Amino acid sequence: MHKKVEKKLFNLFTGELTATILFIIVWILYLRTYDWGPAYLAALPTIYAFFLLEFILLQGSCYWYLKWRQVKNKDFTHLPVKQLKVFALFKGLNLLLIIVGFVLLIVQLIQMPVYFYLYLFVFLFALIEYINYFHIRLSYMSAGEIKEFIQQKGFRSSKLAKELKDL
Repeated sequence: MHKKVEKKLFNLFTGELTATILFIIVWILYLRTYDWGPAYLAALPTIYAFFLLEFILLQGSCYWYLKWRQVKNKDFTHLPVKQLKVFALFKGLNLLLIIVGFVLLIVQLIQMPVYFYLYLFVFLFALIEYINYFHIRLSYMSAGEIKEFIQQKGFRSSKLAKELKDL
């Protein structure tokens, strides 16, 4: 059981980190490869949404890394209070950045509607990741997890949300 949990946590932290790095690489490749790239991808609101997404993904990667390190040391408790306070700070900062993102969403729709859909897609991706980490677990990867989700008849709090609640 211990090795199974350790492997899952390792996959979560490396997966989030890999996604973060690959998104940056793909973003840069699109900027350089396609004529439309700079106009859409280098627009300030779109860069903002992309930064927000990357920032949240990095937080997730850090959280799973810390949990993996704990389990590797056979520690199945919550993260230390000091680390949880950092994640509580991230949660508040993310919320502030998301509010700014909603303002940019409105500005984007009014001033640059041609770029609106790309911004909306990236911003919603960031918002979903925020919710998935800090509030409600939205990701279910394996058949067993999907079966568990159906049996529990609804969403449950994310692992980080549970730990922050006890802070």
